[in-house]
Amino acid sequence: MDLSRFEQRSEYEWVSPPRGRMRVPVVIYASRDLMQAMDDKVLEQAANVAALPGIVQASYAMPDAHWGYGFPIGGVAAFDPEAGVVSAGGVGFDISCGVRTLLTGLRREDILRVQTRLADTLFARIPAGVGSTGELRLSAQEMDAMLKGGARWAIERGYGSASDLTRIEEGGTMRGADPKAVSEQACKRQRDEMGTLGSGNHYLEVQHVAEVFDAAVAADYGLRAGDVVASIHCGSRGLGHQIGTDFLREMVIAAREAGIDLPDRELACAPLASPLGQSYLGAMRAAINCALANRQILTHLTREVFREVLPEAHLPLLYDVSHNTCKEEAHEVDGRRRRLFVHRKGATRAFGPGHPELPAEFRKAGQPVLIGGSMGTASFILAGSATGMERAFGSACHGAGRAMSRHEAGRRWHGRDVVDRLAERGILIRSPSLRGVAEEAPLAYKDVSSVVDAADAAGLARKIARLEPLVCIKG
Repeated sequence: MDLSRFEQRSEYEWVSPPRGRMRVPVVIYASRDLMQAMDDKVLEQAANVAALPGIVQASYAMPDAHWGYGFPIGGVAAFDPEAGVVSAGGVGFDISCGVRTLLTGLRREDILRVQTRLADTLFARIPAGVGSTGELRLSAQEMDAMLKGGARWAIERGYGSASDLTRIEEGGTMRGADPKAVSEQACKRQRDEMGTLGSGNHYLEVQHVAEVFDAAVAADYGLRAGDVVASIHCGSRGLGHQIGTDFLREMVIAAREAGIDLPDRELACAPLASPLGQSYLGAMRAAINCALANRQILTHLTREVFREVLPEAHLPLLYDVSHNTCKEEAHEVDGRRRRLFVHRKGATRAFGPGHPELPAEFRKAGQPVLIGGSMGTASFILAGSATGMERAFGSACHGAGRAMSRHEAGRRWHGRDVVDRLAERGILIRSPSLRGVAEEAPLAYKDVSSVVDAADAAGLARKIARLEPLVCIKG
C-alpha cells in the first residue's frame, strides 16, 4: 500500500483524511510492515465506506485487513440510527461467524497420550466440509424457534448447560430476531446443517497454552501455561449466506430509491430507519441466533467426544464471540453517549473492563477476545481494553487475514504435503478435503503474531495467552 496517502498519528495508527465523497477519515491500525503488505484495495474500500450516509467518527480497518465484498474484511464502521444505513456487505455472507473456546481441565501431556484417537473420534463425530449435514432435521416450527432462541434454544433441547449462556455474547440469544424476514430458501438450506462446521477456514481445534503474557488476567479466564483448550470456528452456514444474497439484491434498488449514490455496487445498503433496513436487521439477528445455536450443538458434540476419550475432562465455556455482525450499541462520541449501529466485518467485539454487558467475572479484566490461527499457526486470547473502546468502538482483529487467494494457495500447495508437514510438527489434521487443506495452508495467511502484536500495541486489546494447535478438524 502507498503510505504517502496517510498521516501517521502514531507507530500503529494511520489516517487517510476525508477527500472526495468521504464524510469521515479512514483509520487503519497496523505496523508499517503490515501496512506496506496490504493491498491498495483496502484503503479504496474503507474510503468507500467512509462515504456512506450517517457514518460516525471514522471508517476503521484492523491489522489483519484485506479486501472483501464491499467493506474490507477487518472493517469497522458505526452509523447513526436516524441518518445512517445498514449494509449486508458490511456484515458479510457468513453472518455471525465466530470463535468459541472451551476450557478442558487437561494438560498437554494428557492429549499426547491419546492424540490420534482423539483426532479420529472428533473427525468421525463432527460433521465438516462443503454441504455437510448433521443428525438434526428441523421442521418449519423448530426452525422459527431456533432463529428466535439461538443457543438458549439448543440448550433447552439438551445441547449443553444453562451455565454456558453467561459466557456468550447477548446471553446466547440475539434480541430482535425476525424469522419472518428470513426467506424460505435460506431456511431450506439450513434445515439439515445444524451442528456442522462447514468448509473454508472453519475448524475445531484442540490447543495448548504455549505462552502466558498476563498471568493475572489468564487466571481470571481459567488459563495457565500447559493447559489444553478446544476452539470452534464457524458461523450461520447456508442460512447466513442466503440472507446476504437475498438482501444485497434488494439493497441495490433501495439505495438508489433513497438517493444514495453508491461508490461501489457491493456497498448496497438501506437506511436503518426504512422497512428494508429493519427487515434486514431482523433477518441478520435471526442468523446470529442460528450461528450461536450451531456452535452450541458443536460444543455438545465436542464434550461427548472428550467424555469418551478422556473421561476426566470437563469442558466449561470460556467465551463465544462473533466477528461478522451489525450490533446496536452505546458508545462515547465527542463526550456524548450515543446509540449506534456498529458493523464489524471480520472484526471482533472487544469490550473493555467495566462494561455492563460482560459477565461479572470478566468485568475487571475485560472481554476475552478470541483470535483464530490457521492449522499450523498460533491462536491468541486477548482482553478488551479501555483504549480500544475509544479507538474503534470496542473492536479488534479476528485472525491473521489472508495473504493470498484460495485459488493461489491451491495452486501452490498440495493438501497431503501440508498434512504430512504438520504431522511432523506434532499437529494432526483431519479433513474431508485435501484441496480445502491446501487452500487453507498456514502460509496462505499473514503472520498472526505480527497482527496480534499490532492490535496490542495500537491499544485495541491486550495480549493474554498464545495457543498452539495439537489437533485440527478442518472443514
